[in-house]
Amino acid sequence: MAIDRPVGLDLVDFAALSAWMDDEGLGEGAISDIVPLTGGSQNVIVRFARGGTDYVLRRPPAHPSADGNATMRREARILRALVGTAVPHPRLIGACADETVLGAAFYLMEPVDGFNPGVGLPSLHAGDPAIRHAMGLAMVDAIAALGALDHRALGLADFGNPDGFLTRQVGRWQRQLDGYGRHAGWPGAAALPGVGELALWLERECPARFDPGILHGDFHLKNVLFRYDGPAIAAVIDWELATIGDPMLDLGWLLATWRDQGAPASEAQIVVEPWDGFATSRDLIARYGAASGRDVSRADWYAVLACFKLAILLEGSFARACAGKAPRAIGDRLHASAVRLLGKAARIAAG
Repeated sequence: MAIDRPVGLDLVDFAALSAWMDDEGLGEGAISDIVPLTGGSQNVIVRFARGGTDYVLRRPPAHPSADGNATMRREARILRALVGTAVPHPRLIGACADETVLGAAFYLMEPVDGFNPGVGLPSLHAGDPAIRHAMGLAMVDAIAALGALDHRALGLADFGNPDGFLTRQVGRWQRQLDGYGRHAGWPGAAALPGVGELALWLERECPARFDPGILHGDFHLKNVLFRYDGPAIAAVIDWELATIGDPMLDLGWLLATWRDQGAPASEAQIVVEPWDGFATSRDLIARYGAASGRDVSRADWYAVLACFKLAILLEGSFARACAGKAPRAIGDRLHASAVRLLGKAARIAAG
């Protein structure tokens, strides 16, 4: 079966995909209406139609930074486990762990009718501060619902290792930072003001216990699709970092990437305009406590940890840029973001 492929979709053999779908009983006839989609990662995401039904395929890139096949299998597993829960997510249609079909593991999901606020707000949302306020609260409700799930009952007892989850975080990310020394030209951790002091603060102030649960792992405005008719979430997307640990870290990640009220857009990790009306960080914390029943008195600690982790992740791109392995302009921009995140973390820790 000959199919015209849009540029950039050479990693998807649509003839092989069609044969696999035949075996799975997923539609019939030719694959059509092929549209590549963009997402929060470098994974290949493509929408297509077959037999009157629309599908979205997700598979790893040609050269993933980690084991992309294992990541695809984990994503499909978490989406399968979420079926029937109160957590908004893309509905899994089918998954293929066999790497020989398309050269990598992949899965199919139902398209989501929603928009990403990082791309732009529809007129309804842009014109109503009350709707924008409710959007932030809806995000908190989603992670509260996720953290409330019984991961063991959902068959995810071995999906992650919650033992010592919090106490091993700082050391793990310090080792990541130290590893950037292999990139020639990187100025070292000294280029990140206060990172050592924050590590000591995080270790000293680490919560003594937590209630394990599922966490998304990368929860922020760009990984959520909202409904067009109001503030409700259509789906939480990009589950590649999901694991079992302390669900409060999802709240911390949201706080770390959330724009402080009154802060200029240039200091935001994710720019959404208009921003007035969106909930404050304290609103988000209060809502999470009410929705989850968890103790949020240490919410600031999780926000500092999230800033610390994200800053170190961004610094990795800068280190690669210093060695000529990534565009320098992008590296410089991400380094500036890392510095701002550490400044934010320091203000939270001090306050």
